[in-house]
Amino acid sequence: MQKLMALFGGLTGRRAIFAAFLTGALMALGHAPWGLWPLTLVGFVVLAILLEAADTPRAALWHGWGAGGGYFAVSLSWIVEPFFVDVARHGWMAPFAIFLMAGGLAIFWAVSFWGARKLAGQKRAALALCVTLPLAELLRAYVFTGFPWAMPAYIWVDLAPMQLVSLIGPHGLNVLTLLMTAGVWGASGISRNAAFVLGIAVWGVAPVVSGYLTWDAVPVSDERPLIRLLQPNAPQHLKWDPEWVSVFYDRNLAFTAEPGELGRPDLIIWPETSVPVRLSEEEYGMQLLRDAANGVPVLFGIGHARDEGFYNSIVHMNAEGGLDQSYDKRHLVPFGEYVPFGDVMAQFGIYGLAANQGYGFTAGAEAKLFDLGPLGQALPLICYEAVFPQDVNAAPDGADWILQITNDAWFGQISGPWQHLVQAQFRAVEQGKPLVRVANTGVTAMIDPYGTITAQLPFATEGFLDAYLPEARSETLYRSTGDWPVLFLLLLSGLVLIFYRSGSGIGS
Repeated sequence: MQKLMALFGGLTGRRAIFAAFLTGALMALGHAPWGLWPLTLVGFVVLAILLEAADTPRAALWHGWGAGGGYFAVSLSWIVEPFFVDVARHGWMAPFAIFLMAGGLAIFWAVSFWGARKLAGQKRAALALCVTLPLAELLRAYVFTGFPWAMPAYIWVDLAPMQLVSLIGPHGLNVLTLLMTAGVWGASGISRNAAFVLGIAVWGVAPVVSGYLTWDAVPVSDERPLIRLLQPNAPQHLKWDPEWVSVFYDRNLAFTAEPGELGRPDLIIWPETSVPVRLSEEEYGMQLLRDAANGVPVLFGIGHARDEGFYNSIVHMNAEGGLDQSYDKRHLVPFGEYVPFGDVMAQFGIYGLAANQGYGFTAGAEAKLFDLGPLGQALPLICYEAVFPQDVNAAPDGADWILQITNDAWFGQISGPWQHLVQAQFRAVEQGKPLVRVANTGVTAMIDPYGTITAQLPFATEGFLDAYLPEARSETLYRSTGDWPVLFLLLLSGLVLIFYRSGSGIGS
């Protein structure tokens, strides 16, 4: 710690901003696929040092913006991949996308650094950051339709602290992550005893509690429903190519008809927008699907026009071949599936990347559950919808498991698909429900209610996976409370900081 203080404590001006940017970039390596989570923890300590070294709230703001810029530039580097699917049309947007996205999201961190320095003064700014940065992350998940990708909490995937999100949610785990690092550092600057007590609380109690939450995990039984997950591995630049459409559809039909080593499944699931024909029981392509399923119910992703709109949907084909249930995606991707102020943007030739009609897709009306008889009630999510813990938490009660179909071919092969998978794992733990993830190119996986992947297909390969559906846990505390307790705690802590500052006369 003393070496870190000596190295970063004296930095000011542009050198401090550059150091913050570099630190943020290294911290991002704690996320998938790299998984170097100690870098994130050490990084928060370095940022606490840089924050306390800031002479003024204005300087702290620039330190926070630099840190956020580096963090989001690396963790969201996959954001350029969709623009290279059609280079001639969208390639020019790629540099703007990464710079605007990283720089824009960094504003949340900048304001949190400014707020910490303003509210608590220079000496206690690191402790205040444990309030202001999680609050900024909470706001990032909600404002402007929200984008909570790459939250600090996600570094804990497949580690014991991940289990705590069943109690306090990912934003609560953000708070604990800050307390473990910047909080302990900030407390040490005030009192060694305070730092010791805080360190014991978060580094001792939290792992014990999170470990306890996994003690009742049970192996998946072969008496549970057997579900077949299809992965056709259609590259995005070929997916809608007229010469390839039938190839990918035939591939899925063949996977659907396979007898399988474990016997015929109880349900077959196709990935997002994998059916290229019209949604009609009289459609020849639908008859091919009906014949391939041969009495097994199928859930499939399809884009279809209806009611003067174009929807990204999941449709259920029952054992008799009838289309009896459907769900339309509600939380669409801005500038991907729709363009805000689309009629204006269209005049400049700007359309959604995934849109293939008009200005993009139309948002569905409501969340719903699929009634799948012996397989129970399934909560359907399409791609991006699994990124939002609050949306999943607000879904109707009664789900026995969660389904996510997605087309991660948009995200490239380096980091995007793996980070998307991590967020699905967190949703399973938060809800205490197994999550079935079916992806066009991967990662296709069966996830148990503790976030553990029980079965998985290799990435970027074609094939199908027959896996038994794990049993759900009892309802989690987070399912009952959502983000309200964490928000209340952060707001209350912020008020305490304001009261303490005004009462003690701490300077800015």
